[in-house]
Amino acid sequence: MNHPLTPQALAELTASAAPPCLSLYQPTHRHHPENQQDPIRFRHGIEALSISLRQQHNADEVQTLLAPFQALATDTDFWNHTLDGLAVFGGAGLFRVFVLPRPLAEMVVVADSFHTKPLRRILQSAGRYQVLGLSLKKIRLFEGDHDGIAEIEAAPGVPRTINDALGDELSPQHLTVSSYGGIGGGSSPMRHGQGGKQDEVDKDAERFFRAVDRAVTEHHSKPSGLPLILAALPEHHHLFHQVSHNALLLPSGIDANPDAMTPEQLRQRAWQAVAPQYEAEQTRWADEFGAARVKGLGSDNLADVASAAAAGRVARLLIEADRQIAGQLDEQSGLIVAGDLNHPQIDDVLDDLGALVEKLGGQVHVLPIGRMPSTAGLAATYRH
Repeated sequence: MNHPLTPQALAELTASAAPPCLSLYQPTHRHHPENQQDPIRFRHGIEALSISLRQQHNADEVQTLLAPFQALATDTDFWNHTLDGLAVFGGAGLFRVFVLPRPLAEMVVVADSFHTKPLRRILQSAGRYQVLGLSLKKIRLFEGDHDGIAEIEAAPGVPRTINDALGDELSPQHLTVSSYGGIGGGSSPMRHGQGGKQDEVDKDAERFFRAVDRAVTEHHSKPSGLPLILAALPEHHHLFHQVSHNALLLPSGIDANPDAMTPEQLRQRAWQAVAPQYEAEQTRWADEFGAARVKGLGSDNLADVASAAAAGRVARLLIEADRQIAGQLDEQSGLIVAGDLNHPQIDDVLDDLGALVEKLGGQVHVLPIGRMPSTAGLAATYRH
């Protein structure tokens, strides 16, 4: 039921929108007893959707649209496995659920299109990464950033275990490896079997790693575009890197099995691995902006950037996290009408600019205030 949040998933959601489009956001909790309030809050959101829908639709139409929301509200297993935020979208023949490792502000919207800006902000946030937890027995996948990490469900087509990957081609079970899979500690597994037996075990490992690499690359790395960090016992790192063709796999990883680590320990180790690349990218973006502005090919003036964005000239847009500028953006002309963020018809211009730049093929990154090359809340580098 839960869908991974990727640019492709967001594009498919917006492309399939047919009014009325129902969007529901809320914060959630990972643990008992705090998570007991989450389904109650969700039901309140359903009631808010119902009130809005009943203004323009009959009772049968409202019931049909809300049926999947109501089914989710009574799914006990789902509510026992939430993270920090929840985004749910529904419409005629469509229902999407995103469970996210960060809180989301409570919001209910019924409109002609889905309200996706909070999800777009998450996708645009710099510093996100994925972790592949690998042993000879199974795999696990995680997604995180500087502030948190959470396990994600492997996409269909990704083998969860060596049996999934090799099936009948797996070596006979009596040719075993003690502590098979290296679960838990950091020591090397004790191997039994000599000569040809051990060769078969090693071949199994190589074929398993190749299958995992292909599937994770295709179903996770390519759709997300996120750097991938390998978390595995030290003896598995060399072989996996040797067989991998994943361009997003970082050379540095975590030399431990995540089964033996707490989420916070895993987040700390993952951030240590990804931080150098993250910081280097931000420095490069800031330097590019500075050089472009000197040549007249960059700006932090809101009106100028909006005009350039409408013309398709913005190659890269940097947006300050947590900064909001009230107003409405005309995508055709690039003109901005100032407004009040408390007014329901007024949007955040920075969000609108980010959506427009992405739509026209530019890159958008949301950065913390300390990493922005400008104090204006935005910085744009132009194509020409």
